[in-house]
Amino acid sequence: MRTVIFDLDGTLADTSGDLLAAANHCFREMGHGDVLVHGQDAAIALRGGRMMLTHGLKRVGAYADETVNKYYPVLLEAYSQAIDTHTQFYPGAIEAVGTLKAAGYGIGICTNKPEALADLLLTRMGVRDQFASLVGADTLPVRKPDPEPLREAARRAGGNPDLCILIGDSDTDRNTARAAGVPSVLVTFGPSGADMAALEPEALLEHFRDLPELVAGLIGAAA
Repeated sequence: MRTVIFDLDGTLADTSGDLLAAANHCFREMGHGDVLVHGQDAAIALRGGRMMLTHGLKRVGAYADETVNKYYPVLLEAYSQAIDTHTQFYPGAIEAVGTLKAAGYGIGICTNKPEALADLLLTRMGVRDQFASLVGADTLPVRKPDPEPLREAARRAGGNPDLCILIGDSDTDRNTARAAGVPSVLVTFGPSGADMAALEPEALLEHFRDLPELVAGLIGAAA
């Protein structure tokens, strides 16, 4: 079976608002107030919790590895308590997933978000059952850009890992697909969209309505 594997944050959904809120919870506990700015720092948010803590602490001149390590679990707990307050799927994302499933492709997710949080978010948003597989940052001993999480996501979705495609939004996704020897499609509507062309993916995606045609062109029809 051919499979379409999606990154989550910044690809299927804009999760930046809830991520930034969790990071600012940590900064307030440290006594710095709200350091990261909604909208302005969305690209930082979509690079993960440690990246938000690192950037915020450097912004206020208080960066230390031990501080990041101390507050990372605090951030994850705060995020889990309000994981779907601001998060929204990008226009057409879930509709495209449905179209691809109906065409016979296996559908999965490969994300560097911890698996439990990704599962919680998808469940809260009411779409967990749309994805046959979910491989997170801690599902395997390695994470993206190692190719094995992508391959495992394809296998768990019932597919051949050599016949999958990764839909993402970052150099991490591009490098993961390249390492796996499969094509990637990078979205241009996220906060880092203007930088995607320079990564030379097999295709760029401006709107999810175009995804089924791109997938068929790059890995062939499902049947």
